[in-house]
Amino acid sequence: MEEKEEKIYPYRGIGILALCALLVFAGIYRFGETALQTSSTVGNRELPIYSVDTQKKQVALSFDAAWGNEDTQRILDILASHNLHVTFFMTGGWVESYPEDVKKIQAAGHDLGNHSENHKNMSQLSAKECEEELMKVHDRVKELTGVSMQLFRPPYGDYDNKLIKTSYSCGYFPIQWSVDSLDWKDYGVDSIISTVLQNKDLTNGSIILMHNGAKYTADALESVITGLETQGYEIVPISQLIYKENFHMDGTGKQIRD
Repeated sequence: MEEKEEKIYPYRGIGILALCALLVFAGIYRFGETALQTSSTVGNRELPIYSVDTQKKQVALSFDAAWGNEDTQRILDILASHNLHVTFFMTGGWVESYPEDVKKIQAAGHDLGNHSENHKNMSQLSAKECEEELMKVHDRVKELTGVSMQLFRPPYGDYDNKLIKTSYSCGYFPIQWSVDSLDWKDYGVDSIISTVLQNKDLTNGSIILMHNGAKYTADALESVITGLETQGYEIVPISQLIYKENFHMDGTGKQIRD
C-alpha cells in the first residue's frame, strides 16, 4: 500500500496500529488525499483480490520477482513486442540486487508491485512486522524510481485477516491470483501454456500468476500471450483491472463494484 511520504504515510509514531485499526474497521482507507469506501470483509474473513468482476474481456498478467534475473530482459522484450503492460511484484532483496532492472520495468510502463522485504510467511508475523515488511521495500522503490507502489502480493499466497487489514491501512491493495501458471514447478513450456489457456478459472477479470525467474516462463510467454489474445482477451496491468474504490468482495475473492 502506500508510502513513506508525509501525505500518504504520516503516522509512523506511537499509536499507528490503533489508528490503522480504526480506519480498517470503518472500511475507510487513505490513498493520497482521498478516503476510499471499500470492503474486503466476507463473513469473518478479510480477503485479498483474487479476480475482478467485469464485463470487459480483460485479464492481467503478473510476474513475481523474488529470485533470479536471467530472463527479465527477454520477458520485457516480448511484452514490448506486443505493446503490453503487466505487473511485477518484487521483494526487497530482488530490488536491492537488480536496481537497474527495477528502473527498466518502470520505464517500460509496467506496474511495480510489493512482494514484501524478505518473502516470509506473513501470517506468522505481528501487525508491526507486517508493516515493516511492506514499508522497507516500498521506501526503497520510492527512492529508486519515484513510484509509490499500491499493489501488494503476499509471499506464498499466505495471509490472514491481520495482514489484509495492515496492507490496506498502509495504502496497498492486496492481490492474489485466480490462474496459477505453475511455471515455478518447472514442468516445461507446454505445461505452462496449457495450464493458463485451458484453465477452468480463466475468464473476464482473471489475474494470472507467473514468475520472472522460473525456468521455462520466458520460453512459454509468447504462446501464452497469443493464446490469450486468440481467445479474445485484452491483457492489462492489475492497476487497470481492479477497482480502486466503492467495491466489496465475494467469498471467492472476486472484487465486485458497488
